Amino acid sequence: MRVFLTGGSGYIGRATISALVRHGHTVKALARSDRAAETVGSLGAAPLIGGLGDLGVLNAAAARAEAVVHLAQAETGAEDLAAATAMQDGIGTGTYVHTGGTWVYGDTDGVADETAAWNPPALVAWRKPVEDAVLERARRGGRPVVVQPGLLYGGENRLIDSFYTTPGKEAGAVPCIGDGANHWALVHIDDIAELYVAALDAKPGAVYVGVGGVNPTAKECALAIARSVGLDGKIASVALEEARRQMGPIADAFALDQEFTPARAEAELGWTPAHTDPLAVLAGGK
Repeated sequence: MRVFLTGGSGYIGRATISALVRHGHTVKALARSDRAAETVGSLGAAPLIGGLGDLGVLNAAAARAEAVVHLAQAETGAEDLAAATAMQDGIGTGTYVHTGGTWVYGDTDGVADETAAWNPPALVAWRKPVEDAVLERARRGGRPVVVQPGLLYGGENRLIDSFYTTPGKEAGAVPCIGDGANHWALVHIDDIAELYVAALDAKPGAVYVGVGGVNPTAKECALAIARSVGLDGKIASVALEEARRQMGPIADAFALDQEFTPARAEAELGWTPAHTDPLAVLAGGK
């Protein structure tokens, strides 16, 4: 299948290009710079110079493809919706896979799935109108699919490294918001890449949470991260207000208590997470 992909040089994008190529798909990837073009090219994708604001480029590339996978992070909801609209207009009745995230559900009060009510922190509240507009295309003959990754780990994880590993090394103790009893719905980068490939065959209007099904506590994750950098047992509790000052709005997302099941994607797409021991991976620094 001919696939047009945005965000190809990013964390999820690199893994997804590799998975798509491995499954025999031909990939054209949007690249904002020569460096990004070199990155996607090294993974087997044909680069297309442009950014999310180049709506004509997005539309034309989608029109020449059989499927679109939108991974690039927009600066605003308006930018994301404009890009999504241009690509959905271009792809027509081909599959359009849009990226969301599990943080939009807020605290889950136990194990939840895609039917949970939305209660997003401010950081991701803008996603609701975008995803509603994307999915509405299913009523008009389109093939929209939304993948909502959990908190990613594995490989070069910039979020966990930036807010936990690096500060932990600098301070001599890995931060942990509150008592760390809240759960994190984690997913390995290689598993989420495989879910994007599987989503190309999803039914129109489908939504899938991309999670590994193992939901350790934030404290367990912090302890594992501490172990990975030689700080065994050294974590520091940080009040939420202080975490907001140190981390910004993302602190409220890290403080969410979330547990999710991947049962829908397993049943409908045959996707089964291969990585089921996130604490071991975090402790290994991989």
